[in-house]
Parts: sequence; structure tokens; C-alpha cells
Amino acid sequence: MLSGTAPTLFISDLHLCTSRPHITTLLLKFLSGTARGARALYVLGDLFEYWAGDDDLADPYHLEICNAFRALAESGTPVALIHGNRDFLLAEKFAHASGMAILNDPHLIELYGQRVLLSHGDLLCTDDVEYQKFRLQVRDTDWQQTFLSQPLAARKAQIEALRLRSESEKSHKAEAIMDVNADAVVKMLRRYDHPELLIHGHTHRPGQHVIEDNGRITTRWVLGDWYETGNYLRVSDTGCEAIILA
Repeated sequence: MLSGTAPTLFISDLHLCTSRPHITTLLLKFLSGTARGARALYVLGDLFEYWAGDDDLADPYHLEICNAFRALAESGTPVALIHGNRDFLLAEKFAHASGMAILNDPHLIELYGQRVLLSHGDLLCTDDVEYQKFRLQVRDTDWQQTFLSQPLAARKAQIEALRLRSESEKSHKAEAIMDVNADAVVKMLRRYDHPELLIHGHTHRPGQHVIEDNGRITTRWVLGDWYETGNYLRVSDTGCEAIILA
């Protein structure tokens, strides 16, 4: 259980890569500044644009990011991560290098007297049937073992091809399909006995939504992406606040 007066911070969908150095700079500043002294920092998926396997930790860029998170954890702020749809291959070596704890999706915690359910958010986008089939396939242990047995360069090439295909397919999908399904949200809330807060990312549609079901109220906070600038959700004993990083 996390409690106390220090705030707890949440970020998601950073899609870190060397082609957007301004976002990397924003993150490093955030980790060495704002996040220091927080009760905890949660990364709710898609930390990297893609992750081909923990044997890619030797890459200098990846090491820089891992070292920054480890420095935050060693300063006294625990850091936890939930896999996203781009970085589901992050594993034990990464967790050790970065000082992060990897959590299941969804994950229930208690903060400041409230129950808070955390998720990346892609599980809730059930109208995108083809994506859900793909998600089920790539989260399979046998599939992952087969994929990771290939050379790193081959894996990266395959992921890049999949990423480009995904971007092309998105342009032909209805906007509603790529957002959460209301029934899927309610089902998840019922499964966890209607927590007071649900926090997730994935949709890149930041906002606050109030859900009432059987007389129980949950506030759903959607985190924004870090494509143009950074942002985080600050949760404390006085409430929740979405903050844009300058």
C-alpha cells in the first residue's frame, strides 16, 4: 500500500526513440527533477517506440534511459511499469537494469485511501477485433520464445515492418474503433469491485471521464502521449491533476 502526503505520478505512451531527442530530454529532466521525492512513479506502457528484446540493452540510448530510471529508484522513488503494445518484450534484464518493477495488466493499488486500477488501456479497445487477435498472439509465451530466438537485427526489422503496417492500417480505421469500449470498461471495473479511480493510456486521448454503474462511481483518467511534449498525472491526498511539461 502506498500512502503519505507525497504525490504519486503516472506517465504513459512516451514512445522513446532517437528520432525525437526533445522528448528524451524532457523525460530525463522529469526523472531528475519533478519525479524526485514522489511517493512512486508508474509507467503505464509504451515507454519505447518498440522493444525487440532485453539483449538490446547494450544500445547506448537504451542504457541512458535505464540509468536515468535507476537513478530515480535509488534516490528513493519506487518505479513500476506495465507493458504496452509496443514494449511487451521488456523483461527481467531490463527490470534489473532500470530498477523498475514490472506489473501485470491490470494492477490494483491503494493510494491515499482510494483503490486505483492501473492498465495500459489496450485491453479495453475491444472494438478493434484484429488488434485483439494480434495482442493475444504476441503475448503467448511460445510465440515470444520463438521470436526472441531470432537474431536481434532480424527482430528489429520485423518489428519495424509491423509498426509501419500498423500506422497504415490506422489511417483506414474508424476513430471509435481505436478508443475504449464502454462495456469493456464497465466489465473491468466490476471485476475489481468498482475502484474509485481507473488510470490508463494507449488511446492518446487524454481526459477525465466519470462512470456510474450500479450506484458506484469511478473516475477514469486517460494519460496523454509524449509525441509533441511531456505530461503526467499527479495523484495526491488532495486529488488528481493532469500536468503538461514545458
